[in-house]
Amino acid sequence: MKQIVVHCEQDVTKVSLLVDGKLVEYYDERPKEERVGSIYKANVVNVLPGMQAAFVDIGQSKNAFLYVDDLLDANLDKVPADKPPIRDLIREGQEIIVQVAKEPLGTKGAKITTHFTIPGRWIVYMPNADYIGVSRKIESQEERHRLKELGEKLRNNGEGLILRTVAEDASLDELERDLKFLRELWASILAKGTKGTTPICLYKDLDMVPRIIRDLFTDQIDELIINDVEKKAEIESLVLQYAPHLVQRIKLYESPISMIHYYGIYEAIDKSFRPKVWLTNGGYINIDHTEALTVIDVNTGKYTGSVDLEQTVYETNLEAVEQISRLIRLRDIGGILIIDFIDMIEEAHRKSIVQLMEMLVKQDRTKTIVVGWTQLGLLEMTRKKVRSHGDRLMYESCSYCGGVGKHFILQ
Repeated sequence: MKQIVVHCEQDVTKVSLLVDGKLVEYYDERPKEERVGSIYKANVVNVLPGMQAAFVDIGQSKNAFLYVDDLLDANLDKVPADKPPIRDLIREGQEIIVQVAKEPLGTKGAKITTHFTIPGRWIVYMPNADYIGVSRKIESQEERHRLKELGEKLRNNGEGLILRTVAEDASLDELERDLKFLRELWASILAKGTKGTTPICLYKDLDMVPRIIRDLFTDQIDELIINDVEKKAEIESLVLQYAPHLVQRIKLYESPISMIHYYGIYEAIDKSFRPKVWLTNGGYINIDHTEALTVIDVNTGKYTGSVDLEQTVYETNLEAVEQISRLIRLRDIGGILIIDFIDMIEEAHRKSIVQLMEMLVKQDRTKTIVVGWTQLGLLEMTRKKVRSHGDRLMYESCSYCGGVGKHFILQ
C-alpha cells in the first residue's frame, strides 16, 4: 500500500510518502534562496584558472560555483580528453545563462551548470545534449528499445531527451505533447534571457505540490490524501491533463484530528532523525555525518538471538539493511555512505546483505550505487547529493553548546 499524504496548514504544505504505513519520504515547503533546476541569467564575478572554475553572481547571498566540466559540451561523446583552460571558455563580467544543479551546502554556494535539464511528466528535455537516455529503472529491454526509438523519432538534431520511469508504456502522442510543451518552455526562457538586467531568474521548477504530483503520483500510488478542498481541486485538474484514471485515487481528509498526527508522521520523523535509531528486534544503528561522508554503524544492542552468534549477527544486519535503505531516503542523505555492519563470517551472508541493499535502493528515486565491501569489511555506497540532508533541515545547532547538542524544530 503506497500513499501520498498532503497536509496543508496556513502557508505551509507538507508531503509524505508512506509505504505499508511506514514513512519513507518527507518534504515541506520552506523559504530557500534557490531551488534545484532554477535557471538564471547571471554575471561571472571571478575566474580561477588554478581551480578550473568560476564564481557566478545569480542574485543570491552566496556566489554560485561553476566548474569547467559544466561549461563543456553536454554530449559526453564530444567532450575533449584534454580540458581547455577555463579562461578560454569564460571571462569576468560576462553574462551567462546557468542552471542550479545543487543547492548551497554549508558554507558553499550553489553548484551551477550550463547542461540544462527541464523535467516534464514523461520526458526530461536537454536542449543541448544530442542523445537519448532511458531511465535505468525501466528493466524491460523491449520497453527500453521502444522508448529509445520513439525518442529518436521525436527529437531534433542537437536535442537530448531522457525518458523517465513513468514513461514506461506511454504512447507516442503522450510523449509528443510533453516534448512540445518543454520546447515551448525552453523557447520562452531564452526569450526572457534577452531582456532585463542581470542577475535575473528566468525559470523556477514547479512549486512543491504540483512537482510531487508530476514526479511521484504514478500508477504505483494507491491513494493521495489531502486536507484542503481547493488544493484537492487543483491537483485533480493537473492530474486530469496526463493521467485521468488516477483522479479517483485522490481523497479528501475530513477528520478533525490533524492528519499529520493521524498518520503518525511527526512520531516517525522524531524516531527516524535521532542519531541512534532502534531496530524492532532490539538492535540499533548510529548515524553520524561529516563534511565528506556519512557513517552508519550497526549494533546488536539488546538482541541476543536464539540460535548462534553468526545467525544473531546476520538477522540484525538484515533488519538494519531495510531500516538504512528507508532512512537514507527519508533523511535525504547524499554523498558517500560507509556502513559498518556487524562482522559476518559466512560469505553467503555478506553477499545476501549486498543483494538486499541493491534491491531496496532501486525503490529510491535518487540515484544510489552500492559499491560493495571495502578491504576493511565496510559497505560503501554513494547517493547523489543535490541538497542539504534532512538532519540539517529538521534540526538546528544548539546555541548554548555550539552544536554538540541538537534541538528539534519540526513542530
